[in-house]
Amino acid sequence: MAHVAALDTEEYVEQTYFFRTLRERLAQNMPTQEVLARIREEILATTRLPIAIEFLTAELKHTGVLGPAMERLAHYFTPFQAFVVSQSEVEGSRFTTEVALAVLEREAEYKARSPAPAALFCFQFETLCRNRLGYEIGLPKVADDPIYSDDWRAWIRKLRRQLGTIEFADLVYARSEHAVNEGRRRRPDYVAKHAVLFGEKEGRIAKANHGKDPLYLFAALQRQLGYPAVPRPKPPDQAANLLGQLDRRLQQIEVRLKLLESEIKGELDITQFYETKEP
Repeated sequence: MAHVAALDTEEYVEQTYFFRTLRERLAQNMPTQEVLARIREEILATTRLPIAIEFLTAELKHTGVLGPAMERLAHYFTPFQAFVVSQSEVEGSRFTTEVALAVLEREAEYKARSPAPAALFCFQFETLCRNRLGYEIGLPKVADDPIYSDDWRAWIRKLRRQLGTIEFADLVYARSEHAVNEGRRRRPDYVAKHAVLFGEKEGRIAKANHGKDPLYLFAALQRQLGYPAVPRPKPPDQAANLLGQLDRRLQQIEVRLKLLESEIKGELDITQFYETKEP
């Protein structure tokens, strides 16, 4: 398929604002169409995003979902962006719209800062991994991001056949400068058989994470190299649950106090507690 060019920095800056504001206002139970209409007026008019939002709003009125509409705007939104939103709109999915929008916000924010393909790929791959979105469908969506070269696209698509038989850390190490440098130390005439995609530091970190959960590798890359971290679902608000329990408890106490007052005054009518049977 033909690959569109990456967007200008100002587009990613406005996308960051769009996804963040949409997420925050939906959390306030505001109607989606109303939110989109308001944000459209706030977005910088010199970008193409207001036109995209207008199209999303129109499609939302007809279909009730945003994912397919974003997929139709392939010249603006990437297949990965449309895929992430579509997965959050699947009925019964544990992958919520709030998390999906947070993922796209973090991705757009990173793309506005001269992104490195290796860092972006690890972010997108961790999103698939952590949220169980599926490699078979998800990886081709990742590969079609315009930031990737042909070598990157070929490697990402090949991963679908390798995952499960080869550790992810080993796959990263094999395509790193660190692996090439180690090969040359053993044999000066060593030449890499495949394109090098990851740097020296990525290769060292990947080798150190051999045999470990891939999530440890992602965390190490984020700590050591500043790779973007994937947003996670917020834990349940224990304070809100506690307030609800206290409210119910107070209602029970209030009922008991009224019964005691009625009994003291001699006004308690126990017949109200009799079970009535239908004739």
